[in-house]
Amino acid sequence: MENEQNINEAAQAASTPTTDAEAAPAVDIILASGSPRRKQLLEDTGVAFTVHVSDVDESLEPDLLADPPEAAKKLAERKAGAVVQEVLAEDYVGTAAILGADTMVVCGGEIFGKPKSISDAKRMLRRLSGTTHEVVTAVSLWMVAAPSKEDVSLGFRTFVDRAAVTFHDLTDEDITEYLRKGESFDKAGAYAAQGAGAALVKHIEGSLDTVIGLPVTRLQQEFPDLFLV
Repeated sequence: MENEQNINEAAQAASTPTTDAEAAPAVDIILASGSPRRKQLLEDTGVAFTVHVSDVDESLEPDLLADPPEAAKKLAERKAGAVVQEVLAEDYVGTAAILGADTMVVCGGEIFGKPKSISDAKRMLRRLSGTTHEVVTAVSLWMVAAPSKEDVSLGFRTFVDRAAVTFHDLTDEDITEYLRKGESFDKAGAYAAQGAGAALVKHIEGSLDTVIGLPVTRLQQEFPDLFLV
């Protein structure tokens, strides 16, 4: 694997104008996520990208369950790494930046994933009611430099962004009414801060994008050369 400096140099070379006869290669940005929220957040930056989703094992070992930020990092790396393998298996030639992300809601040390049922969603929302919880989003960016099928170099870097979310005190009626809206079941923590779930939220300390699932402001700070448009 190449180090962090190699990643940044690859991104710089791919986006910096050149006066040489041979232009610097463009970077193919690939989002390794089928989340419509992440897709919209990345679209809002104005960059061109494609979506490539790969099924990965999202089960976590007990030691990772006890360390949510590290768990989110590992899952983001798995998602992006799986897409890297599939892209290279297609004899890819070029320069690519592949983004994987994972978001976890953490309350009292417990990771709240996507609810498995209505009762599970109710349990999560009751637990979050009137409390402050943490939302952790990890982003793993892999740089692929493949001037030919036989000459491939890889590098990746992963970061974690956090936000603290405070909920209003919710009644059972509030929870039932929210669940009727149907937006809970593919969301970590059983709520969507960018949707009707915004009414459940009293305060956010940190980036809303982190809570939604892709901290684009932090991403642009970490990899500015990828967002030159």
